[in-house]
Amino acid sequence: MRLAHLHIPDITSFTRVSNLQQTLTTRLLAHKKLTPKETLPTTDPIQPPDPTIITFTPNPVYTTGRRDLPPSNTSPTAQLSLPPPLEPIRSLLTSANGAEYHPTLRGGQTTYHGPGQMVAYTILDLRRLGLTPRCHIRVLENSVVDVLRGYGIRGLITEDPGVWVPPVSGEGVPKKVTAVGVHLRRNISSYGIGFNVTEEPMWWFKQIVACGLEGREATSLEGQGVPGVEIGEVAERFVSAFVERINQDFACGEGAKGEKIEGVYRVTEEDVLGVD
Repeated sequence: MRLAHLHIPDITSFTRVSNLQQTLTTRLLAHKKLTPKETLPTTDPIQPPDPTIITFTPNPVYTTGRRDLPPSNTSPTAQLSLPPPLEPIRSLLTSANGAEYHPTLRGGQTTYHGPGQMVAYTILDLRRLGLTPRCHIRVLENSVVDVLRGYGIRGLITEDPGVWVPPVSGEGVPKKVTAVGVHLRRNISSYGIGFNVTEEPMWWFKQIVACGLEGREATSLEGQGVPGVEIGEVAERFVSAFVERINQDFACGEGAKGEKIEGVYRVTEEDVLGVD
């Protein structure tokens, strides 16, 4: 098995990536629906689609998970329906130079994505990789910890969701460097992480109570003393760390149940959509 990596180098729309993610999850779910009756005995089994990681940076956007979904409102003349955490910044979401808002089915609560951040969506069949839902979250978190270590930063996994770093001064509380939120359907995963690379997202985070954690602050590689890092570099390091974690912990060694990832290959948006 190989892992496909789709990296979008330019800042893009959240909707564009959501559509790509939906295309990939639909293919994996469609493969799961195949039954032995649909495959002739004389033919080879139909091979499942490869797992894919999409890495990108969206335009400024606030997203909510299942715990913060807005109240339903079917009136065509009603104003934008927002969850309580975003009501205080309604004007920011409806202004021309503000942020977009998108409710999602991922786990967790309200967070921000935008320039200065590397977002990675992992579209995977957990069973094929030998992952339980809890192990999947741990692989995402530990992969971020591995990337941080490469920049000389100690990452922390705590009882709170995401990946944290200790305060630079050694005093105070940890700051959040990466948000984690996923969605599962029939063991097919979607969504993933938002990794802060520069300080650019910090103003946007300060407008909300991110992930429902009152009094906790966000930080970034730059905020931890590592400036000038490119988003694409962090994306490559994250994908490499993810593969190493899967192969080391779930595909090799005693008791491992997952398939090994033999390599990573790059794909384009046209490859995913089947456009010539």
